[in-house]
Amino acid sequence: MNIFAPIGRAFLAMLAQIGSLTVFTLSSVSSCFRPPIYWLHILRQIMRIGYFSLPVVGLTAFFTGGVLALQIYIGGNRYGAEAIVPQIVVLGITRELGPVIAGLMVAGRVAAAIAAEIGTMRVTEQIDALTTLATNPIKYLVVPRLIAAVVSMPILVGIADSIGVFGGYIVSTQSLGFSGGTYLKNTVDFVTHQDVTSGLIKAAVFGFIIALLGCYNGFHSKGGAQGVGTATTNAVVSSSILILAANYVLTSVLFSK
Repeated sequence: MNIFAPIGRAFLAMLAQIGSLTVFTLSSVSSCFRPPIYWLHILRQIMRIGYFSLPVVGLTAFFTGGVLALQIYIGGNRYGAEAIVPQIVVLGITRELGPVIAGLMVAGRVAAAIAAEIGTMRVTEQIDALTTLATNPIKYLVVPRLIAAVVSMPILVGIADSIGVFGGYIVSTQSLGFSGGTYLKNTVDFVTHQDVTSGLIKAAVFGFIIALLGCYNGFHSKGGAQGVGTATTNAVVSSSILILAANYVLTSVLFSK
């Protein structure tokens, strides 16, 4: 029976991690609705998470929109359906690619930074010092990042959607021979409020996942500099996987009809 011992240990460790993350999530969410609220820290985190992530998200969205338009044109050309490029570009960007690409880019940038910052505070006992000074570390460190991520991600994705559609417009009009006016008219006529709002809802959920897992891995880091590096890696990997899983669940719920 010893051959099953490693499997049992891995399973129990997984259950322990799920339980620890659940308790951390409930504590963090409940703390968002209890005073004090550190508004200055929230504004500072909105700048770090949203504003400073705009260049990388904007560039990624622009080239994604351009490549999407090019691929749709090449595929539609086989069946004489090149005219559907504007409709599919705006649909793909607003529903899926905009929030998912932005979420993955922000996860790589922000989740790593949050885990490294809080992990360094953990291994240098700064979090213990906050507790000694009667400051709740969850409210001081986690809540501002959660609120800032949930607020800034929909704004970031809204901008990314516009840039991505613009990238498709540039490629279609400059390289594929589309009329600019016709392209814009087809885009505006086809997109609906549900397409845009579904992407913004996904963005808020993705922002929550990014901030939560960055804070969680940072809070539970140990072992000095090597532990901080491990926590940073785990934050990026786990948040990226959960973003993709949450995207499937949200798509199933929002477009169940």
